Amino acid sequence: MERPKAITLTENAAKRARDLLARAKGKGDASALRLGLKNAGCAGQSYTLNFADKPEPLDEVVEDKGVRILIDAKALMFLLGTRMDYKEDAISSGFVFENPNETDACGCGESVMLKTADGA
Repeated sequence: MERPKAITLTENAAKRARDLLARAKGKGDASALRLGLKNAGCAGQSYTLNFADKPEPLDEVVEDKGVRILIDAKALMFLLGTRMDYKEDAISSGFVFENPNETDACGCGESVMLKTADGA
């Protein structure tokens, strides 16, 4: 039995991630996206998303819809159950994280307050 994925992607997020990774191929070895957290903003933390070529020793490796996501070990317990989406409208576009561990967010949307996943 396969264990649940730490994070899942919507079709929109997977398509955008595959497009970005394909474009980055010629500029270095970008075979995955690395997802993590950093201390920032008025709510406390913000998501980070970067290109990566290989996992760090303690990274959680998730494959979903043809995209490889490497989750920073320090962020994993805050990201369990997260769904990553990609949205665009007339004035903005970007990845959006629907995280069940989010307890608050700042008004401008730049940072969030997170708790560890239930049962973690």
